[in-house]
Amino acid sequence: MQSRFTYKLINVLTAIAILLLVWQLIIWIGNYPEALLPSPLKVGEGIVELVRSGVIFEHIQVSLFRFFTGYLAAVCSAVLLGLILGRTQRIWAITDPIVQVLRPVAPIAWTPFIVLWFGIGDMPAIVIIFIAAFFPVLLTTVAAVKRVDETYLKLAQNLEIKQPQLMYKIILPAAFPTIVNGLHIAIGTGWIFLVAGEMVGAQSGLGYLIIDSRNALDLDLVLAGIIFIGVLGLLLDKSVHLFEAWVGRQWS
Repeated sequence: MQSRFTYKLINVLTAIAILLLVWQLIIWIGNYPEALLPSPLKVGEGIVELVRSGVIFEHIQVSLFRFFTGYLAAVCSAVLLGLILGRTQRIWAITDPIVQVLRPVAPIAWTPFIVLWFGIGDMPAIVIIFIAAFFPVLLTTVAAVKRVDETYLKLAQNLEIKQPQLMYKIILPAAFPTIVNGLHIAIGTGWIFLVAGEMVGAQSGLGYLIIDSRNALDLDLVLAGIIFIGVLGLLLDKSVHLFEAWVGRQWS
């Protein structure tokens, strides 16, 4: 176990070293000034400055609050609706064209209406995250329910298991391995559009930090904000893996 962890750590450190080397080589070869493309050292100093002042933690706290509010609301409603639609073929046949029309529309396209309806502050970003995370989870849930092994359903019928026990005792556990794929996709899309949402009308958060730093021409802080966004996105995705493993142990 320890050797496996050491192996992964070495791989991570090697990847970071290669990335920093390529970054620095681009600056040297392209002869870019610091004002146009800050060096890794300059960005590192920006990260230290953000951490030391505590500003980054305030922005992270606000962004995570918005993200989890929108993401969890989307997941709960999409899974519940997906379980129902997956079991009612006629209703899904009517609903599917509507979903397929709305799904490709980027959540940020709804921004003018979202700002008009919900004002500025936390709600626009939360609604954008909700839209971004809702459709991947809904579609994977419907597909997962449709692919539930008929043997499970026949067994439940023989045991006279009725709704709602059938839904949460048989169908949801059987469909969860597929549903979790939608949770992973929703993490990525939700986190991406969180940043986009915070760039429009917000006064805090990681997206706002990037826009504010860009306006002040502090490109080292812009890249520092991008690094924090990437690292947090990775940690959020890993948290879904942990949740998946925990659910797997509970449901065997």
